[in-house]
Amino acid sequence: MKFQASVWVFQGTGAKFPSAIYSTKENAEKLIKHNKLTGILTNYPLDAFVYDWAIENNHFTPQKESESTKEFKQNFTSGSQEHYHYEDGALD
Repeated sequence: MKFQASVWVFQGTGAKFPSAIYSTKENAEKLIKHNKLTGILTNYPLDAFVYDWAIENNHFTPQKESESTKEFKQNFTSGSQEHYHYEDGALD
């Protein structure tokens, strides 16, 4: 797997959209801890569609025809992405 630039995305519990995007995990954690936030911090590759990234890196293989539809692809996330859960600013 080749090195790929990435960003850290924080999405609060129940939020429809991310509330912050950071270049480093350390910067993101400062925000999360300072504000005692609850949610998930996920590492996303830049310039890559997560669905394609997961397939290219052997984290996902479509098994059913429905897993190749646009509806499936546009809602796809991968548990293989580095991610962390926080509760009131603390790593959960």
